[in-house]
Amino acid sequence: MDYYELLFTTNPAEGYQQDLLIDALASIGFDTFEEVENGFKAYIPEADLDMEALEKNLAPYHEIFSFSYEVNIIQQKNWNEVWESNFEPIQIRDKVYVRATFHQPKAEFPMEIVIDPKMAFGTGHHQTTSMMMDLMLDTDFAGKDVLDMGCGTGILAILASKLGAKNIIAIDYDPVCYESTIENSALNHIVNIKAICGSKEAIPDAQFDIILANINRNILLDQMARYGEVLKSGGEIYFSGFYQSPDLDIIKEEAAKHGMTYTSHKKTKDWVATRFEK
Repeated sequence: MDYYELLFTTNPAEGYQQDLLIDALASIGFDTFEEVENGFKAYIPEADLDMEALEKNLAPYHEIFSFSYEVNIIQQKNWNEVWESNFEPIQIRDKVYVRATFHQPKAEFPMEIVIDPKMAFGTGHHQTTSMMMDLMLDTDFAGKDVLDMGCGTGILAILASKLGAKNIIAIDYDPVCYESTIENSALNHIVNIKAICGSKEAIPDAQFDIILANINRNILLDQMARYGEVLKSGGEIYFSGFYQSPDLDIIKEEAAKHGMTYTSHKKTKDWVATRFEK
């Protein structure tokens, strides 16, 4: 599967402008973003790019500030090179070290996660993923049944396993993410993650103690009712992939309709990760 790369240039280059554009792009399927000088790059699977929807979502911002973009095609064989050239190890507090297969391990960290980047979103570098991981470190996963929606590379599912989760279902609609989750689980010697390729219709008729959903606002809203059905009473659900304003209030309102109550959130550069209880 090939990807489209859109290179955005804003003039002047203001952070809030990029945030507005990224939010608009995420709502129509763009799943990976990379900051560059005077702008950013946005990536979307070739089959998912809808130019009419793109222009419609961007139109309001042409009246607010000046920006331009160019479209490039990134073939699958070159995508690995894009990720590897930009992939540096990260750490979550002093507890988790995330590295690629081509980096050296660090024994001083209690937990290490090895990720083969490939094309899948979720290497820990994006604020939403790192915030989700930070929240997870304060959560009791021991013996819990976990659902990871929009699993990407499987990084959150792998961390859940390392934190003691019993059974983990990891779901993503992208076949590359599905395969990446299987491969990264094997790299980390994880045997209790079941990967499924699909969307909300692929969620098993089961009950989960914890749900992890790092996607984007519109998909979360669409899937919220199903989350409410499969989350146990007293269970926890963690959301990310959206901004504090106006998204957080919208997420709170929809979650409340399905018995899930907001408890707290973290914020980094206007992105938020939030915890709810049922």
